[in-house]
Amino acid sequence: MTDYLVNAYPALAGKLRKVALANLPTPVGRGAVPAGSGMRDIGIKFDNLTSSYYGGNKLRKLEYLLQRAVDKRAKRVATFGSVASNHALATALYAARLDLGCTCLLSHQVSSPAVAKVLRLLLQTDAEIIRYGGDYRSRIETMRQHVRGRRTWVIPLGGSSWLGTVGYVGAGLELAAQVEAGEIDAPARIYMATGTMGSAGGLALGLALAGLQSEVQAVRVSPEEIMNRKRLDHLMEKTATLLNTLDPGIPADLHRRARIEVRHEFFAGGYARSDAATDAAIAVARDALSLELESTYTGKAMAALLHDAGQPRRRDEFLLFWNTYNSNPLPEIKESAIDTALLPEDFLRYFG
Repeated sequence: MTDYLVNAYPALAGKLRKVALANLPTPVGRGAVPAGSGMRDIGIKFDNLTSSYYGGNKLRKLEYLLQRAVDKRAKRVATFGSVASNHALATALYAARLDLGCTCLLSHQVSSPAVAKVLRLLLQTDAEIIRYGGDYRSRIETMRQHVRGRRTWVIPLGGSSWLGTVGYVGAGLELAAQVEAGEIDAPARIYMATGTMGSAGGLALGLALAGLQSEVQAVRVSPEEIMNRKRLDHLMEKTATLLNTLDPGIPADLHRRARIEVRHEFFAGGYARSDAATDAAIAVARDALSLELESTYTGKAMAALLHDAGQPRRRDEFLLFWNTYNSNPLPEIKESAIDTALLPEDFLRYFG
């Protein structure tokens, strides 16, 4: 495994520790998608292959966040998400491998077969599952009630703190190294689904740090109160500032050099909801690229790429799709180990 960030900035060694979870670099490749009356070549970054156990984009963040929990001598971690959260599941799976307990504070979402599967897997890891909702004050009180006095390290929604975002700063340097090695052409635009902004924001910072002029297309999949330009800019600025504090060789104004555009038009009406453009994009990815995407995140990012690929003004640009969705089979569910009585009562609706 190569640590592209530490290799470029050796002063960070020892200051930004991470537990080795991901198999890096993830591969890059090419494919062709329909555009207008013909087919068009695109690039693909296979971050679905960050691990043979459970892949996807969450792992790059969790390497830093779980290491910090270990360094703080925590006994458990707590995090947030919806009832089908890939982030919550990844956190619970990898926390268990580090002998850390895990509390998942989960909110409702649109029902789908994935919900019951994720909840069963969380129960199988012995994760504590808590209903998380209501107004701001009640949510804070719920969190405090379940972390107070338990030596718990809190991991934010989606892992998108400045420390989690660092994982995707490294990913930007990784892609730049692959471009330099001739493995892939430098993309004009990179399409990535974003819910809590850490992956897309970190990638844009890493590309800027490497001097690559690619523009990240951050395809919004969560409500605007969670994902918006003001919060994205704040997260990127904070990450750049703290990296500069750790190593002054990293420009403090790195966030101002980053090239990133937030795309709102593929939201499809809500988190975990789909529409015709998303469904069509998933079908194209399956049939033309042999990629299995889903409708909450990656299908929407692919819909944005396909839209732009058909625009005459984009015909000379090399576009790259960043696949953030775990493509490995989920761990086997052992029904004998599942006790749904441990779930909040109103989560039982997902098992009907």
